[in-house]
Amino acid sequence: MSTGMIVLTVIVAVVIIAAATAPFLRGRGRYGGPGLKRRFGPEYERAVALHDGDTKAAEQELAERVERHGELRERPLDPAGQEHYAARWTAVQEHFVASPRQAVAEADQLLAELAAARGYPDGGRYDEQLAALSVHHADHVDGYRQVHRVARAGARDALTEAGSGTEEMRTALVGARALFDDLTHPSGETGRHRATHARRRAHTPRAFNRGHLKES
Repeated sequence: MSTGMIVLTVIVAVVIIAAATAPFLRGRGRYGGPGLKRRFGPEYERAVALHDGDTKAAEQELAERVERHGELRERPLDPAGQEHYAARWTAVQEHFVASPRQAVAEADQLLAELAAARGYPDGGRYDEQLAALSVHHADHVDGYRQVHRVARAGARDALTEAGSGTEEMRTALVGARALFDDLTHPSGETGRHRATHARRRAHTPRAFNRGHLKES
């Protein structure tokens, strides 16, 4: 092979490698290392664990999420929309008393619809919706993940022990509430809406508490 061909081959290889690594390097340069860890919090630790402790692989995955969804701007909910979703969540909690599995499935569907209404990918693309939510609601997105997992398990009749299954569903629903609150009551809402939200939380149906559950 001539010297010219060798040089050309090297140049082509460098271009290919640069193109392949550019998205990761851009994400890492803007958000990488400590920036990713601060941004994702518990999601960062989860990603590292899923990659068997491989920090670089975990950061590449998280940086790619930021590249895809970091520029997403949430659509606001008007007061009527907030009231609509709050009423539906209250109904979910009330349904839990008689039918925990149905309530968890309703909560899973409600979060998917609410996220889509706020401008996230449609709930039919659950993985992509979850990834986008993790970029903007990293502290609470795992609640959605858990309620979705439990809802799917309930649909497959995978929970064979009624007592432990019911408690797992209750825990999942409680965890999902944090993301619901994030999506329905953003930090910029007015004081009146905050007060209304606080009153709703204070009046969580008594039967939803651990000591008042019926088995599914």
